[in-house]
Amino acid sequence: MSALAATTGSSAPAPSGKGRVLVIGATGFIGRFVAEASIRSGRPTYLLVRPGTSGCASKSNIVKLLHDQGAMILHGLVNDKEFMEKLLRDYEIEIVISAVGGENVLDQMNLVEAIKAVGTIKRFLPSEFGHDVDKADPVEPGLNMYIEKRRVRRLVEDSGIPYTYICCNSIAAWPYFDNTHPSEVLPPLDQFQIYGDGSVKAYFVAGSDIGKYTMRTVDDVRALNKSVHFRPSCNYYNINELALLWEKKIGRTLPRVTITEDDLLAAAAENRIPESIVASFTHDIFIKGCQINFSIDGLGEVEVCELYPEDSFRTLDECFGEYLEEIKENIGGVKEEGNMDKEGIVAPKPSVGAIAITA
Repeated sequence: MSALAATTGSSAPAPSGKGRVLVIGATGFIGRFVAEASIRSGRPTYLLVRPGTSGCASKSNIVKLLHDQGAMILHGLVNDKEFMEKLLRDYEIEIVISAVGGENVLDQMNLVEAIKAVGTIKRFLPSEFGHDVDKADPVEPGLNMYIEKRRVRRLVEDSGIPYTYICCNSIAAWPYFDNTHPSEVLPPLDQFQIYGDGSVKAYFVAGSDIGKYTMRTVDDVRALNKSVHFRPSCNYYNINELALLWEKKIGRTLPRVTITEDDLLAAAAENRIPESIVASFTHDIFIKGCQINFSIDGLGEVEVCELYPEDSFRTLDECFGEYLEEIKENIGGVKEEGNMDKEGIVAPKPSVGAIAITA
């Protein structure tokens, strides 16, 4: 069994009447935003960190950052049922949010069993944070991930555990088909890859908004036992519109290269993990329209903008503006905005390391 001991942050939140939150997968892209939003909400926030994380500099830095913000760190494995039962009981956890990566989706099966055995969890949010896996139908190998997520859903429902499924659609970034995740890859500066005719639309959401609205739902009775879909109208774009938005930011026109449906299917069929998974999702989004080919009108689903109409989303225009500033800071050969010649910004597309898929 994993050791169970919490390391308390320098500004750990005091009990405030709000339920204690356990975030699993907080060193990933989505998990970090969820953890930060939980801390900001004033909830006592615990993070389950895999033993050995200290050996990875990037993950270790994220853990330290969240710890300094007030999170309490627990070391252990999510698929250790006995350990998870003890953790949930000893720390009186009420809300469990899982943001484990795609390769670890089935580790949640033992977590669900532990939640069921404890019987005191008021809300469980399994690792979703992408499309509605019961409605989307990508080709392999992406389909296998969705089948695994469906297995977790069915176990949650059969176990009578109160849940919320977060279906936040696409990350507010340029959707490369041949990378593992768009979240830390800058938009292109050499050419655009246009999927099909570029007319199929999708919804794009900033990571900070995914975290913010996720935490809004955890004790909202209107989100109980429902799928919460993110469809902000301000961030409803097709790939052609994305290209125009980015060209406006960088002050120059880039050539277009068409990536056909057959190209995406061929990339998926190569079965290179994780690249082929991303290709299968890209095909599902920008060819099949998996985010927009159904209506949200069932008893078990709700749209987040209808739940919180008073709140606003960060726009894709704002997010692209931040990418532009990052390029200015980190890449040479960039001209100051407002003082660009007709060529605008000229720089090679940055190379960014792969990160785990969570969609």
